[in-house]
Amino acid sequence: MSNPDVIVVGAGLAGLACSRTLVDARLKVLLLERGGAPGGRVRTDAHEGFLLDRGFQVYLTAYPEGRRALDLGALAPRRFIPGAKVWRSGRLHTVADPLRRPGQALSHLLDGPGTFGDKLRVLELRQAAVSGELEDLWQRPERTALRYLEELGFTDGMVEGFLRPFFAGIFLERGLATSSRFLEFVFRMFSTGDTVVPEQGMGAIPEQLAAKLPAGVLRMRVPVAEVWGHRVRLEDGETIGAKAVVVASDPKGAEGLLPGLSAHRMNRVTCLYFAAPEPPVEGPWLVLNGERHGLVNNVAVMSEVSPAYAPKGQALVSVSVLGEPLEAEALQGRVREELTGWFGKAVSAWRHLRTYVLPQALPAQPPPALEPPRRTVRLSPGLFVCGDHRDNASIDGALGSGRRAAEAILMDLGR
Repeated sequence: MSNPDVIVVGAGLAGLACSRTLVDARLKVLLLERGGAPGGRVRTDAHEGFLLDRGFQVYLTAYPEGRRALDLGALAPRRFIPGAKVWRSGRLHTVADPLRRPGQALSHLLDGPGTFGDKLRVLELRQAAVSGELEDLWQRPERTALRYLEELGFTDGMVEGFLRPFFAGIFLERGLATSSRFLEFVFRMFSTGDTVVPEQGMGAIPEQLAAKLPAGVLRMRVPVAEVWGHRVRLEDGETIGAKAVVVASDPKGAEGLLPGLSAHRMNRVTCLYFAAPEPPVEGPWLVLNGERHGLVNNVAVMSEVSPAYAPKGQALVSVSVLGEPLEAEALQGRVREELTGWFGKAVSAWRHLRTYVLPQALPAQPPPALEPPRRTVRLSPGLFVCGDHRDNASIDGALGSGRRAAEAILMDLGR
């Protein structure tokens, strides 16, 4: 495309949302992506008939920005059961949402980690998270998630047996050092909508956004070497100018292209995929490690959520490990040993498919990371930045920051 109005660098969710908004406003947009497919950190690989998301991820249907940007019905969402199975004290316990699964409410109250009082405190947490307008939530006092849960009065058994592994799987850090504002936001989203994956994998989300861009807008396998002013220089030496440039790369990529941009610490995760002859857990459950020890944080049988994730007659098991990974072979052996304790000797028949080591999985959000809750997207006249590091670290934050960058451009251009 010659003489674009706007160049967007990076076709992750933020870059796609930004480009969509600008195209809808009838601007000429050039979206440059280093890789061979859109999506950034939200991608799905086809492997031996299985669909492997690049790290265990879910979509929350209550995301307000997602409702604006996506055609959720076209993604054919497949739902998780609201609640979880928790491995603790030698067996799996069921933790169910008593408001949405009242049939299991009694067993939930009598079983699982925590006291009866803890179960009532979960309802108090839910009420606090869903009360008031969403914008008000971002103005509440900010402390660590762990401090917030302790202030609510949860016992150590409830924190270690359910709340820590549940939120650690979202924050990708076991210390629960993440902002209490983000905890309340995600708990509000879990409480007011469904937890889903698209039938064909999480990569269907960026694919849908990219498919709605006009031909010629998205150019893939085009790495950008430098950004200055209203111009970008590609690694092959070509220089392209525009009225505005948006850097929508991941945080590390953005910091490389924009000297002076604040560095962002990233949380990491390692995701292992196994093919199993039979699902270790029947039904679309999230399975959590409610013990104080072990490598595994959470397990999900993705083919129980969406059968399209695995060939007929096989099950796809996703295993998430937080923190620094072991050497690949040692990690796989330790994970197998640990899950044999959960699911028995059947684990020996599981076949390892692939391991994703993701050191840049999610921006860390310790207090005061969300003060203010939305960082500026306009760096200087004609130069903008967007991504989940400019908002809250979620799919909703990425989409929202992309839209905000586009709106700032339109304002600058008098459109």
